[in-house]
Amino acid sequence: MRRGWKILSWIVGVCVALIVVLLIVIATFDWNRLKPTINAHASETLGRPFAINGDLSVRWRREERASGIEGWVPWPEFVAQDIRVGNPSWASQPQFAQLEALRFRISPLPLIVHRVEIPVLYLTQPTIDLERDAQGQANWNFDLGNGSPSAWTLDLHAIGFDRGHITLNDAMNKAELQITMEMLQRAISYGDIVSQQSKDAREQASKTVGSNAKVTLEKDAGTDENKPGSTTATYQFAWQALGKYQGAPVEGNGKTGGVLALQQTDQPFPLQADVHVGDTHIALVGTLTDPLHLAALNIRLWFSGSSMAKLYPLTGVTLPDTPPYATEGHLRANLKKGASHFSYDHFRGRVGGSDLAGDLAFDTGGARPKLSGNVKSQLLRFADLAPLIGADSNAQKEQRGDATPTPSDKVLPVEPFRTDRWRAMDADVTFSAARIVREASLPINALSTHVVMDNGVLTLNPLDFDLAGGKVASNLHLDGSVTPMKGDIKLKARHIKLKELFPTFAPMQTSFGEINGDAAINARGNSVSELMGTSTGELKLLMNDGAISKTLLETAGLNVANIVIAKLFGDKTVKINCAASDLTATNGLYETRLFVFDTEDATIRVNGTVNFANEKLDLDVRPESKGLRIFSLRSPLYVKGTLKNPDVGVQPGPLILRGGGAVALGVLATPIAALLPLVATSKGEPDNTCATVLEQMRGASKAGTAPKPGTPQPPTPPSH
Repeated sequence: MRRGWKILSWIVGVCVALIVVLLIVIATFDWNRLKPTINAHASETLGRPFAINGDLSVRWRREERASGIEGWVPWPEFVAQDIRVGNPSWASQPQFAQLEALRFRISPLPLIVHRVEIPVLYLTQPTIDLERDAQGQANWNFDLGNGSPSAWTLDLHAIGFDRGHITLNDAMNKAELQITMEMLQRAISYGDIVSQQSKDAREQASKTVGSNAKVTLEKDAGTDENKPGSTTATYQFAWQALGKYQGAPVEGNGKTGGVLALQQTDQPFPLQADVHVGDTHIALVGTLTDPLHLAALNIRLWFSGSSMAKLYPLTGVTLPDTPPYATEGHLRANLKKGASHFSYDHFRGRVGGSDLAGDLAFDTGGARPKLSGNVKSQLLRFADLAPLIGADSNAQKEQRGDATPTPSDKVLPVEPFRTDRWRAMDADVTFSAARIVREASLPINALSTHVVMDNGVLTLNPLDFDLAGGKVASNLHLDGSVTPMKGDIKLKARHIKLKELFPTFAPMQTSFGEINGDAAINARGNSVSELMGTSTGELKLLMNDGAISKTLLETAGLNVANIVIAKLFGDKTVKINCAASDLTATNGLYETRLFVFDTEDATIRVNGTVNFANEKLDLDVRPESKGLRIFSLRSPLYVKGTLKNPDVGVQPGPLILRGGGAVALGVLATPIAALLPLVATSKGEPDNTCATVLEQMRGASKAGTAPKPGTPQPPTPPSH
């Protein structure tokens, strides 16, 4: 037994001695001897030059934050000075990165199972040169898959950094940036940064859009849903950027935290940025967690600028040309390569003089990126909406430099629709405006629509709006995936009040009539002129108890009708009992099946065609005088020429006989019957005047004779 204990004692003693010797050797070992081996192995693995040019040392100490056995075992801390990482051969600069020092600690126990666990990797004064050429080669992409799989795995928890400098030269995105980072004199709390950035962003919004923008952005800003989750993280570094992006000057600054946790989702990394790209301002405050998977971006976001269309190069989201705008909202993002999801929640803002609010989402995981959501406006200026629907003025287009002048011999706009970006993304957005502010002559009061864009096909269904006390229900389908574009529109107008339709025309204020109409048109073309020139379908319209005059038509911009009325009635205002039209269109040629005006003095019938393909007119205007009050109305008129330069004159030949109308009325039964469903009187109101006129005309057509002008006829209840 005594001999066995001696042997065991010797064995233990030798092991302890070996451990002591090993620790002494490790502690006193000159690690610089390993630099050639490390440099060669790292260069082979990275596929580019790697060198530790300075001192390489190891220090041993306990990790106070470790628990259990790891808390008692000393951890090695490696420090490498002056590290250089080269660029691939195609790059314009020799160096990809240079570090004054690299420092990290390794947990010893996981080495037993071939796992290198590093809590924090510290980079001291890094200088990084990022470059991507026009073919898409990027020097930040490292090809590490050439060798055989390693038995060792790397487990890096976080990255810490010091002041440094980053250069970006991206030929694909036409970006040239210089970014510098400096340590703050003191750490700044997250709440202080949010407060200061909110103030600065709203001041910028007031400069861009006006003082009302600041008020809009501040509204409901204190509610919880408008704030990212609170965090105890602090900002420790400040950064500045200067350069160009897509040809526009870039100037920005911001702040970040000091340690970026790569795996711990309970350690958010604070971000703050305030950037100007041309006249577009972008500001954000928030946090990023799990950056290895780019899975959790949670920020307050501000946008402002002269037009939302200028955001396309920055965001990839196709947006329309708009007046100056400013928005504030809460952006959450789940960032995955090829399948990212962004949500801009509870945003609010102003576009020109209009307010906007709602929720939007943007997904990149499908065949095309898709924008979806719901947007509402309590107060919408029609002038701000006009660019969205292509109704902005020529002056606005000329200011943007994309105006297409209308030829001198044409009236219809030849401005092409901008469908080139329609296939860049899809959309599914509902929009509503509770109140619309517009010029007094444009009586649109509210609007709601559902916009769907699918592979270049734009659908607005429904497209409804309140107009002059009535309702217009429509749907619009534009196929921009083909050239020329295909278009279909269906429209129903009901109870449009004449008094409200022309609010600035004094004689109309005594009118109590209404307009009802239906339209169904399809066409092909890339401008209003082309669409009208190829349109096929039908248009029906009834107007009762109205008034018409040269002044009214001048206000409405109806040049041809203005000349015709001036020829018939001069400048006086004429009361219209009923105006009824039933037009058919074939490839831009509109033909009158029925076009009649019944006035106090005469019944005026219009026959012929309007060719929108070449804007030529061929109409025959035949007035039937009621009695002898306006004898001149017994002379028929012709309308020739073009929409731009109409030629209106008296038809040659004999005067029209009163009984001559009976022949024409004999062919009106079908169009009259088609118009009767539009006679929709409100309950409790007198019968629509058009009901009586149309029933009289239908009765006359069945009998084959016309009622004698001026003969009283009993009212006939309208058909429904």
